[in-house]
Amino acid sequence: MKFLEEVVVEEFLPTFRSLLAADLRARGLTQHEVAELLGVSQSAVSKYAHGDVTVNDDVADDERVQETVERIGEGLASGDVSRVQALVEAEVLVRRLSARGDVVANLHEAAMPALAEYDGDFRVHDPESEVRVRERVLSSVRRGVRVLEHASGFTTLIPAVGSNLVECTPDAAGVEDVAGVPGRILDVMGRTEIPADPEFGVSVHVASVLLAAREAGSDARACLNVRYEADIVAALDDAGYRTVEFDPEDASSTDAVSEAVAANPGADVVYQTGGFGVEPIVYLLADSAPEAAEMARDLL
Repeated sequence: MKFLEEVVVEEFLPTFRSLLAADLRARGLTQHEVAELLGVSQSAVSKYAHGDVTVNDDVADDERVQETVERIGEGLASGDVSRVQALVEAEVLVRRLSARGDVVANLHEAAMPALAEYDGDFRVHDPESEVRVRERVLSSVRRGVRVLEHASGFTTLIPAVGSNLVECTPDAAGVEDVAGVPGRILDVMGRTEIPADPEFGVSVHVASVLLAAREAGSDARACLNVRYEADIVAALDDAGYRTVEFDPEDASSTDAVSEAVAANPGADVVYQTGGFGVEPIVYLLADSAPEAAEMARDLL
């Protein structure tokens, strides 16, 4: 009796690790860095690099394996993908390859010929698991933050209260389903300061604005707040974005946002021009955090 997991350990895992180690080394990472990311020893990485590990050609030649290796390698090298997300993506790939008639399943049937007589499907996984969805949102926010960090002059768009960049899960029900930068994105002597890695539930205000817009009919998944100036709103109008003003003096800004978006569900930008004790702010709505960041970058 041979378990599917044994096939994964003996055939898939050495091949996948070998390909991923080679990809990371090709991106300039040291053996030590690769070993840290993969959770293996440097000697193991050396064996992968010198071809001392047996690679299964059926697994290595699969386009999905190659695409996943490239995507995870790029993300790990840049820091946009966490080790948790890399693990989840690899696990999902394993489950997909384990479906009846697929690469790992075929290797399993070769080791256990009696399985060929069974008519069922062995795939039991959910590729849209909550952990995968949330890790992807965090990865997206990291990419958006990177855009802001490298956008020359972004600090000129940061309001006195600070900025934040957020993105929510597809079925977000509350602030805990919205990822953002802990604290705020600040202007520190002309440099964009990102205090910490994105987390869920850390940006109550900007997250609440996003959720209010979505509740009112917006399809936006991300939001970024920047300072208000009439010229900024005019530039957004000229760029083809639909801008909508709301009243900051209403009972709450989120109620005002909901009313404004409900009347203009296609709004890309909602803004208020300030009031007593209220700083004027512009909120950029987008499908993803990187897109919201690019909207701001294009204003510079």
